[in-house]
Amino acid sequence: MALERTFSIVKPDATRRNLTGAVNAKLEAAGLRIIAQKRIQLTQAQAEAFYGVHAARPFFNDLVSFMISGPVVVQVLEGENAVLKNRDVMGATNPKDAAEGTIRKEFAESIEANSVHGSDSAENAANEIKFFFSDIEIVS
Repeated sequence: MALERTFSIVKPDATRRNLTGAVNAKLEAAGLRIIAQKRIQLTQAQAEAFYGVHAARPFFNDLVSFMISGPVVVQVLEGENAVLKNRDVMGATNPKDAAEGTIRKEFAESIEANSVHGSDSAENAANEIKFFFSDIEIVS
């Protein structure tokens, strides 16, 4: 099977509690390599653009406010079947529904503050990676 790339964000609730290393350990234990990573503070314009697909949804403004409330860690992950593997490691969006041992089950504070974001398809992963990283920043 060929290597695949996906995109991940360690959200403000997790960075605030200093959980970046714990999240990364779970990703790496699942066989994903972190091939690009940076800690940033999203601007409102960046958050609105990144989550623009949800602009018409009632939670959009709260999501943007949450994502700019503190630093995030954006990452490119690589591995076999990386998109699905990352989604499995993250767990269900609602931590109450997440499987034991997943990032969201262990670290999420709520359905909104659920510690991580991950791409839902290879196509979205490519777009999300390009949003935050230039090719020179990705080292596999």
